[in-house]
Amino acid sequence: MNDRISSIVDGKRVITKKPELLAPAGNLEKLKIAVHYGADAVFIGGQEFGLRSNAGNFSIEEMHEGVEFAAAYGAKIYVTTNIFAHNDNMDGLEDYLVALEGAGVTGIIVADPLIIETCKVVAPKLEIHLSTQQSLSNWKAVQYWKDEGLHRVVLARETGAEEIKLMKENVDIEIESFVHGAMCIAYSGRCVLSNHMTARDSNRGGCCQSCRWDYDLYAVEDGEEKPLFTEDDDAFAMSPKDLNLIESIPKIIELGIDSLKIEGRMKSIHYIATVVTVYRKVIDAYCADPENFVIRKEWVEELAKCANRETASSFFEGEPSYEQQMFGTHSKQTTYDFCGMVVEYDEATQMVTLQQRNYFKPGDEVEFFGPNMENFTVVVEEIFDEKGNSLDAARHPLEIVRFKCAQKVSPYDMMRKEMR
Repeated sequence: MNDRISSIVDGKRVITKKPELLAPAGNLEKLKIAVHYGADAVFIGGQEFGLRSNAGNFSIEEMHEGVEFAAAYGAKIYVTTNIFAHNDNMDGLEDYLVALEGAGVTGIIVADPLIIETCKVVAPKLEIHLSTQQSLSNWKAVQYWKDEGLHRVVLARETGAEEIKLMKENVDIEIESFVHGAMCIAYSGRCVLSNHMTARDSNRGGCCQSCRWDYDLYAVEDGEEKPLFTEDDDAFAMSPKDLNLIESIPKIIELGIDSLKIEGRMKSIHYIATVVTVYRKVIDAYCADPENFVIRKEWVEELAKCANRETASSFFEGEPSYEQQMFGTHSKQTTYDFCGMVVEYDEATQMVTLQQRNYFKPGDEVEFFGPNMENFTVVVEEIFDEKGNSLDAARHPLEIVRFKCAQKVSPYDMMRKEMR
């Protein structure tokens, strides 16, 4: 038994150190969805000093709103300031950190020593979390950053379970580890393909995901290019499968890892809601009764219903092989379309009001899911617009529509349909 994370309650072992579930959010809507669906904390990017320049990102005013919303649920907000700063990135840093502290965020995620040391001086109330960009993968390096006064370290995605075990045994510091989302073909994001091909710096927020492009392979012989492919071959790519550690959650919890991180600030609200809900259920179920815990088939299947690619356990369960790469294929595992989000429900009339996100029509079988309900399906009957006019289909994004649903749903619950 791991006495650091569990105890005996009424004769039954329970987990007393439940890890934080940390979700991504590229904008305010995604932040609210992540928190509503069960995230204990959310990481976001501001409009400066972060690594997702193409995400929606947050103004300081939006951060204030996000912090206030999260606080109502007991959740925390962390802000990525994880660029490797060049000389021209230093202007405005002090004012920005002071503004983050003033917005009430809990901490920053940072890779550059300049930003770390500046934060200690000008915004001392902020927790400082070391970014995965520092490729942290051994316990002595963890000790170094603890001695530097950091509150938490975010491990390299390439760190295995045995390495994490040594870190927790040797250093008393919070450890955050990725459990779900995209993997980088380079070591912890230290890639220069994007810089070389598009002049977009991967470590200053501009990665163009070169590894996911399609390539034709050639050999150069006697100064001539000779193709290594035929017209029928799949194009070559060099991207790893996405990370999925849902079945490793018991081991992760027993290791005492403090925060379980989902990657994907540019993903949809459907993706965030689905993944957060599944990991929330698995974490809670294991912590409540670890001795009798089993992974339910529907949890695993649920993750395939949102937009993601093929997945694997990556480095956590051991050195990955070529089978965990996506050479020559970009096959996706998405099986469902996100059709809409519930705005309200009238129990008297059994009418659901929905904000439409993708096409659906009368006769479609759809599935509802949410943070406080078991999934259920219903066949859509007649659809009405806001004025009560009958529609042959819901085909306009963000349109408000209504139809009958005998089972109660709640605001922020979502509806999807199977792709055929």
